Formats: sequence, C-alpha cells, structure tokens
Amino acid sequence: QVQLVESGGGLVPSGGSLRLSCEVSGISFGEYTMNWYRQFPGKMRELVASLPPDPQHIYYVDDVKGRFTISRDDDHHSTALQMNSLKSADTAVYYCNVAWTRFGYEHWGQGRQVTVSS
Repeated sequence: QVQLVESGGGLVPSGGSLRLSCEVSGISFGEYTMNWYRQFPGKMRELVASLPPDPQHIYYVDDVKGRFTISRDDDHHSTALQMNSLKSADTAVYYCNVAWTRFGYEHWGQGRQVTVSS
C-alpha cells in the first residue's frame, strides 16, 4: 500500500521560513521523481519544484527560484521542501507528489496549508 504522509507548513509572517516534509512508503523510492505542487483557491494545482532520481534535472517554477529548495533522502524515503523568504503570494495548499513517468505511476499526499501573513 502506497502512503505519503506530509508534515510541516502552518502560519508564518512575510519573510519567514517553513519546511514541508513527506514520508513515503510502498514504492520503489529510487525510481520516482519527487514533486511538490501547490494549489491556490479556485485554481488548478501548479508544479512548484521537481527532483528526479538524476538531480541534474531539478526544476523550480520561476517564482520560487532562490527561495525554495527541494530535497530527497533515498535512505529514509522522504522528500522535503524548504521555503525561505516567504511572501503572501505563496499562501496555498502544498501537495507532495511522487511519479514514475515511465510507467505512469503517480501518488499524492494529503496536502498541507501554508499561510503567509503580510
């Protein structure tokens, strides 16, 4: 059974930092790309950061470059998103996602609210 358990997030003032973590079980972790998405109210989810098994292909959406850092721990089957210099525009629900695109496998975490007060 595949499980993604997210933790972290919460409320922080503008300029502050938060960390999101995602513990993953039930998959061949090393084959999967780690992704973090966010969803603004009334909008579709957008990809924020992506870290495949080959870290040369790491991706960040332009808006978070230099502020957010995605990481993965293949020994402990987890991924994290460190968010610094947060802005009110970062307020959203953040989702952990793991994907093995070769086979079309994809799994989602439950989502965590991140609220940045201005």
